[in-house]
Amino acid sequence: MNSKQKRKVQMSKWDWAFVICNTTFMVLFCIVTLYPVLNTLALSFNDGLDAVKGGIHLIPRKFSADAYRTVFNIQGIKQGAIVTVARTVLGTLLALAANALLAFVVSRKKFLFRSSLSLFWVITMYANGGMIPGLVLLKALGLTNSFWVYIVPGLVGAFNILVLRTYMEGLPDSYEESAQLDGAGYITIFVKIISPLCKPVYATIALFMAVGHWNSWFDAMLYNRTKPEYTTLQYELQKLLANVMQQSGNASSSGKTASSSKVTPVTVRSAATIATMLPIICLYPFLQRYFVTGLTIGGVKE
Repeated sequence: MNSKQKRKVQMSKWDWAFVICNTTFMVLFCIVTLYPVLNTLALSFNDGLDAVKGGIHLIPRKFSADAYRTVFNIQGIKQGAIVTVARTVLGTLLALAANALLAFVVSRKKFLFRSSLSLFWVITMYANGGMIPGLVLLKALGLTNSFWVYIVPGLVGAFNILVLRTYMEGLPDSYEESAQLDGAGYITIFVKIISPLCKPVYATIALFMAVGHWNSWFDAMLYNRTKPEYTTLQYELQKLLANVMQQSGNASSSGKTASSSKVTPVTVRSAATIATMLPIICLYPFLQRYFVTGLTIGGVKE
């Protein structure tokens, strides 16, 4: 290596300053991001009465697994977990298929109503009928008190369609034209050409949908409150937390110390948070390589 190449390899003072500042910022960012999770984990494994005193940061002060025992001993926890997994998997797959098909249709330049439909979907993002008209509509359609109330209303999402359409419009037209010259129809083009190229955006949208289904509890309370066989994991945890908070409030109002209580709302909330976020954390690494690419849609066009 000659002296000229060595000068190219050597970093200037500004380069070193950038590396140091960037590394410092990223370390601080990781600390700020991870601290709430680690603090919640420490609280979930701490004794309930001791956690009320505060001062717990990253390590439990008085170890106890009573909060997790309380969470996993809920009467409807198993049924809720089964329903939640079923609605997450089925709802994500069906909604992704429906949104992808609609996005493919409106992304075709020859489709006559592509602009009108896109405008209609944008309007629905800013205005809706409200909760009560929605409840009346779902009841009239026979979807209440059933499992399908979790799936059908969320099959089509305006934001998801627009994101998918934007990505598909950025693909080169030469792929579709070559397939049409070989006699391929639109179904073949969508399945064998467009969909394989859309894996990044598919993974991104699927992750958003899966998180939404997994964390949803309000629809179970609103539509299936009287049907315990259709309860969800998040709804059962929400009922547990409300029950624990009520018991704690009753004990405080009666002047009792509640010394016999093994859990408090703080530890139950922390344990429920950790228990429900673990599946999504385990799912994310498998989609991460697609997720980063999917977030950059529209950045480069032919």
